[in-house]
Amino acid sequence: MRYLKTFLFTVSVLGLSLPTLADKETSSRIPQYPVSYDYPKATEIKNALDRVRDYYQSTSTRQIVDKRTGKAITDLSKANKFAIPSEGLANEWSYTHGVVLSAFVYIEQLTGDKNYVSNNVQFFDFVIASLPYFETQIETFGYKGKIPNWGRILNFHALDDCGSIGAALIKTYQGNKNEQYLPLIERINEHVSSNQFRLKDGTLARHRPQYESIWADDLYMSVPFLANMGAHTGESKYFDDAAKQILQMADRLYIPEKELFDHGWSVSSGDYDPRFYWARANGWTLMAMAELLELMPKDHPKREAILHLYRSLVRSLANLQDGTGFWHNLLDKPNTFTETSATAMFTFAIAKGINEGWINHVYGPVAVTGWNAINTRILESGAVDGTVEGTTFAHDNSYYFYRGRSIHATHGYGPVLYAGAEMIRLLNNEKLVVQKAVPGKQNSTHHFLLKSEWPAEKNK
Repeated sequence: MRYLKTFLFTVSVLGLSLPTLADKETSSRIPQYPVSYDYPKATEIKNALDRVRDYYQSTSTRQIVDKRTGKAITDLSKANKFAIPSEGLANEWSYTHGVVLSAFVYIEQLTGDKNYVSNNVQFFDFVIASLPYFETQIETFGYKGKIPNWGRILNFHALDDCGSIGAALIKTYQGNKNEQYLPLIERINEHVSSNQFRLKDGTLARHRPQYESIWADDLYMSVPFLANMGAHTGESKYFDDAAKQILQMADRLYIPEKELFDHGWSVSSGDYDPRFYWARANGWTLMAMAELLELMPKDHPKREAILHLYRSLVRSLANLQDGTGFWHNLLDKPNTFTETSATAMFTFAIAKGINEGWINHVYGPVAVTGWNAINTRILESGAVDGTVEGTTFAHDNSYYFYRGRSIHATHGYGPVLYAGAEMIRLLNNEKLVVQKAVPGKQNSTHHFLLKSEWPAEKNK
């Protein structure tokens, strides 16, 4: 008591003021969100997508150049040992570029903006026109490795070499019907459907890092292509194979008690394979399921099983989302960094699920906060930051904890474009009414309501 009297006397003499209880309550009762909790606007999202597209396209020219000088080769009648496709994100033959090109098709379908798919046509036309030159180059110089920037485009070894970008090629063909694309589509199909290594039960697999390994990533490297082949040909065998890949990989990778996918699995470790719930692997899985669910027949016998996986994964992800709106690189370890590409994949898949009626509309705020988080990683230039670099199927926490991330990790661009497109669609979803959070209020959140569940006067 003596010390309290001394303290109060000192405060009085020095003219200091003590915070009142009311002051304390006022300063602490209003939420201070580290990332905006505001409800986004469709026009602002579209502007962000345009910036991403412009930046992505600005990184490349579509030329064949001499790698020693970087100068364009204009005489294509002669083989040049040093000829390569020009560098840049938008001139890669890669699975990450495939995601971007597929997103470009989707954005045009949703917005009518033809400035997106025109990039696809220019790229694929350039590839088709240039392949004979590189075939001659290889015949002339006996070069059998990768073509810089285009990898194994003439000799596929893995799903990474062709599946994702093959899906984008089919989608682009559906728009322009350029029959020159068809031989390349069929060559990709031959690899995915017939040549790629599979386990005895037909599950797509790899000979790395263990001799017989399954990667969750390969769901996106195969299923979108197979689903689009089904749509392209009308043949049910492609939908059947795509569904088989999801369900048979889930038998090894999906952990029911976690409602998450392990990054990988190997035959040699079997039931005791270590588990690492890498975010982007789960993102690839959800993106693949979304593609198949959209294209497969509604009465397909495996549809409900895939919907169950989709819904349960979304349920788990909603709980694992960080308070900033991001997800962590290892989903169940919040002391790993927040990562952009997976956050975009999950935001897309959740918004898509609501729009298609695959999941309940109550997940709307998860998508909103996911997009707000993504938007903080879209730089003014349009570059996308915070994306983890290419990541192998590993077996230790240290590896996943300390992966690099940057604007040069191209895995982030396609998912961000997809997420923005689907968010625009969600914001314009006429089946929903949204009670938006009011900034500065003590207790206010976003409530997504289904109009059909409420009396008409409540929807106003």
